[in-house]
Amino acid sequence: MELNWIDQAFIVGFFLLALAIGLYAARQAGENSASFFLSGRHMPWWLLGMSMVATTFSTDTPNLVTDIVRKNGVAGNWVWWAFLLTGMLTVFLYAKLWRRSGVLTDIEFYELRYSGKTAAFLRGFRALYLGVFFNIMIMATVSLAAIKIGGIMLGLQPWESIVYASAVTVCFSTLGGLTGVLLTDFFLFFIALIGAAAAAYFAVQHPDIGSLSTLFSHPNVVDKLSLLPQLQYAADGSVTSDSMNLLISVLIMPIAVQWWSVWYPGAEPGGGGYLAQRMLAAKNERHATGAVLFFNAAHYALRPWPWILVALCSMIVFPDLESLQREFPGVDASIINDDLAYPAMLKEVLPHGWLGLVLASLAAAYMSTISTHLNWGSSYVVNDFYKRFVKPDASEKQLVFVGRVSTVMMMVLAGLLALQLSNALQAFQILLQIGAGTGLIFILRWFWWRINAISELVAMAVSFVVAISFQLGQFGLESWQELLIGVAVTTVAWVATTFVTQPTDVEVLKSFCLKINPGGPGWRPVYDRLAAENLVPADEPVHLPTAILCMVLGTAAVYGTLFASGLWMYGQTTNAVILTCVAVVSTGILIRLWTRKNGI
Repeated sequence: MELNWIDQAFIVGFFLLALAIGLYAARQAGENSASFFLSGRHMPWWLLGMSMVATTFSTDTPNLVTDIVRKNGVAGNWVWWAFLLTGMLTVFLYAKLWRRSGVLTDIEFYELRYSGKTAAFLRGFRALYLGVFFNIMIMATVSLAAIKIGGIMLGLQPWESIVYASAVTVCFSTLGGLTGVLLTDFFLFFIALIGAAAAAYFAVQHPDIGSLSTLFSHPNVVDKLSLLPQLQYAADGSVTSDSMNLLISVLIMPIAVQWWSVWYPGAEPGGGGYLAQRMLAAKNERHATGAVLFFNAAHYALRPWPWILVALCSMIVFPDLESLQREFPGVDASIINDDLAYPAMLKEVLPHGWLGLVLASLAAAYMSTISTHLNWGSSYVVNDFYKRFVKPDASEKQLVFVGRVSTVMMMVLAGLLALQLSNALQAFQILLQIGAGTGLIFILRWFWWRINAISELVAMAVSFVVAISFQLGQFGLESWQELLIGVAVTTVAWVATTFVTQPTDVEVLKSFCLKINPGGPGWRPVYDRLAAENLVPADEPVHLPTAILCMVLGTAAVYGTLFASGLWMYGQTTNAVILTCVAVVSTGILIRLWTRKNGI
């Protein structure tokens, strides 16, 4: 695709902006590890929230949504929409707990919550497991999208896409630390939203479509529009196995099991990962809560429909994989899949000027996600492995230097792995399976004193072994069956381990309750000991019933907004009005309840 000077100006200007921000933040970031990884813990909620949104709008996200819609319809998005439940639980329950912990990384939490050599081993192992192995897997899937976009829209070879996309990202990430990432994300947030909206507008204006009414009535699209999976019936009146499997895999499993049982970056049960990093960087508990609330509202209610519209349009312009192959004969056949339809649509519909802006928005999405993962992963390597086990007396300058070196190394490894992948949805499902069954322990460890470090080690090991077994073996199971088995086996393993192993040292448990004060009946034996010693936590305990009620109201408000938006576009006015009212009423009750509870 030929880019004119306007397109090139958008792209080059954006890269220069990112580098300038990195240089601006470099001095402060280099002061110490807390500045490099947490921006001095004085960030406001709106900047942190925008950064969370920008980070989760990675280059592979619209490709993934397009893949889902083309295969399973709009309802297929429940596989990630369901994570709103754990997101809202983090907002109203875990955000303030993370901020109270005062740790530098969420991995440091292990030696705050658990005791002994097992806790130390868990901290070091998980730092490498998540910060290096898992993190590189995620960055590789994002880089795969960059490869596909570069190949389709610019005719680049896979290695060229990786080198060009990562060079600027690595530069400003190593220079500016988290402050550079946050400031860059502020601009990326708006660029990405404008680019996604422009892509949807021009896709609908394609000569074969022309309007939303034409799009939604087209025979290629009609059976893909439902917001809930639809059962299909055979001639004898029985439900077809394919439609039943679809219902279970994209709705029942995500809502009933997946959201609380699966660890996935950006949607960790109990909070964690780079979201925890943002919460730890907040000014205080209220700013931490506000940041995660803004993120969940924008991520689930504001962003999905532009991607969905492009995906639906692609089913008319490129109805099958053969049409994609014919349109792009020079693209490696191994990466031709439904997720390729998104960049194909961009090439098909975007005029010059807008083309440059949308390409800049995709570059922005890539850079935001990769820079966050680089900073987050290197924080584990530095704080929870190098400083903790390799060189405890390392100076702050040495720690920053190791952080910068590890940033570069992780990007190189992620780029090499990306060249071996072929499909975004494939990678998404692998990551879900690896984390299957571990989510519940991340929720309960804050509220049940009996969970110990060995519980977490067993959960992590068993879930990994089960995932690898399913990947290597040919068992003929549906993906949802593999996920359910993984959750069941892992949960039984870690719960049994909890009861047969020694609990955490009582002094560590007492210290944890004094510092965090999580409250709840699961800590009753520990609070009884504190009361006997006349020790009282400084902060108010979390009120679980109120937090859970707020979670339900927040979920209703966001889902109501998300689905009402779609129904207004579909022209289903009655249902749209009902869901709009649900969103408004839920929001009103939530604001009143939460402000009264927190004295705002």
